Amino acid sequence: MTGCLVLILGDQLTPSLSSLTAARKASDRILMAEVAAEATYVRHHKKKIAFVFSAMRHFAEELRGDGWTVDYVRYDDPDNTGSLGDEVARFARRHDAARVVVTEPGEWRLLREMEAWSEGLGRPVEILPDTRFLASREDFAAWAEGRKQLRMEYFYRDMRRRTGLLMDGDQPAGGKWNYDAENRKPASSDLFMPQPLETAPDRVTRGVLNLVAQDFGDHFGDLEPFWFAVTREQAEAAFDRFVGEALPRFGDFQDAMLRGEKFLYHSVVSLYINAGLLDPLAVCRKVEQAYRDGDVPLNAAEGFIRQIIGWREYVRGIYWLKMPGYAESNFFGADRPLPDFYWSGKTEMTCLAAAIGQTKEEAYAHHIQRLMITGNFAMLAGVDPHEVHEWYLAVYADAYEWVEMPNTLGMSQFADGGLLGSKPYAAGGNYISRMSDYCEECRFDVKRKTGKDACPFNYLYWDFLARNREKLDGNPRLGPVYRTWDRMAEDKQAAYRESAASFLAELSS
Repeated sequence: MTGCLVLILGDQLTPSLSSLTAARKASDRILMAEVAAEATYVRHHKKKIAFVFSAMRHFAEELRGDGWTVDYVRYDDPDNTGSLGDEVARFARRHDAARVVVTEPGEWRLLREMEAWSEGLGRPVEILPDTRFLASREDFAAWAEGRKQLRMEYFYRDMRRRTGLLMDGDQPAGGKWNYDAENRKPASSDLFMPQPLETAPDRVTRGVLNLVAQDFGDHFGDLEPFWFAVTREQAEAAFDRFVGEALPRFGDFQDAMLRGEKFLYHSVVSLYINAGLLDPLAVCRKVEQAYRDGDVPLNAAEGFIRQIIGWREYVRGIYWLKMPGYAESNFFGADRPLPDFYWSGKTEMTCLAAAIGQTKEEAYAHHIQRLMITGNFAMLAGVDPHEVHEWYLAVYADAYEWVEMPNTLGMSQFADGGLLGSKPYAAGGNYISRMSDYCEECRFDVKRKTGKDACPFNYLYWDFLARNREKLDGNPRLGPVYRTWDRMAEDKQAAYRESAASFLAELSS
């Protein structure tokens, strides 16, 4: 037998990957494969598939340039079996590999598959921990043990202490851990809006675009223009552009939404971090340094760093702690099918049309568009949370199940009953009006509460609370809201419920 066969997945494009650092260039071989099973288990956005395939091909060349021997299986290779397990078996036999080594995948289903490979291969399969995360699965389980509530804020403080990010000795910089209250300013169209750095497709990417157009043409989303970075150098340049031009105002306007402005002051680098092109701790160090140098305010630096070492690490911990049962979470018993307009963007509600439209165009929407527009509507309307989860997993370029599922089932849909969030993120039209300009030219009137011309978010909000009262009545954060409902006249309550029933019946039809 020869050396090891080292499998690298499409979201493991990192030179310091545990399976690579454990391998030997002289005797081990790298395997990378574009397979149908991973590209189609949900109908991924065309841009997402193109990004992953192109980044994989560029990473393979990076490895070859560093002296590694790489077997690379393209999607259209006639010998491609279409699954990772079968490709591993094919190349393990071809090279008579002594064993297979892989860094643990980010999805529970794939880990279960890998754990069963050894018997069929007749050789050991070594699954190494993914050391690119700051908190291992064991670290998070230890943090969670014995806690009545697994709140992100307390985990985040521990991560700040562990990394030293934005710490002055043993105290948080500025005297507070969290500056989110300063990060809720609405934006106006007269602000200067920096744009993310765009990368022109090279020969490799152009070949991938042709492949995706041919083989995935019926998938959701626009393939071109394609401008994502696909190499480490390009991703780092894109992040540097964000730090220099957008980060100073990111904090103030990170929750804002504007028609025609897809990116505002957001970094648009989560897809690079989640695929392994950017190191999460390194980007946080750069942001901290920009704050220390006086180039960005504390609320911007803290808000960005919290998303990375707080929320990103936290949701991964929740995912591995609670899977596989977490996938079936449905606290409200919601069973409405996902409306067709989530795929077409054709709806008279301007906010939803804008968020879904840019998702179709860019495989991107920022966190408030996901949480408070598409997610909020789905929860208020009683859409099956599993269908919502599969939609988010399919349509966004940064979506992998470990990060997307807890964000959707927990944060967005409250399907886990409050494991992640202390209350449902439900809101009526006033919130959308305050944080965006979507309502200004909408066919529905955000100031009207009931009737055919009223903003659907207004009556759906109260209907959601009324029909789920038995499950939510004990939530201390909703007590004042239910007291407001109880003070309403019966005919007003009835008008809300009737407007919602009429809208939802039309939605179902």
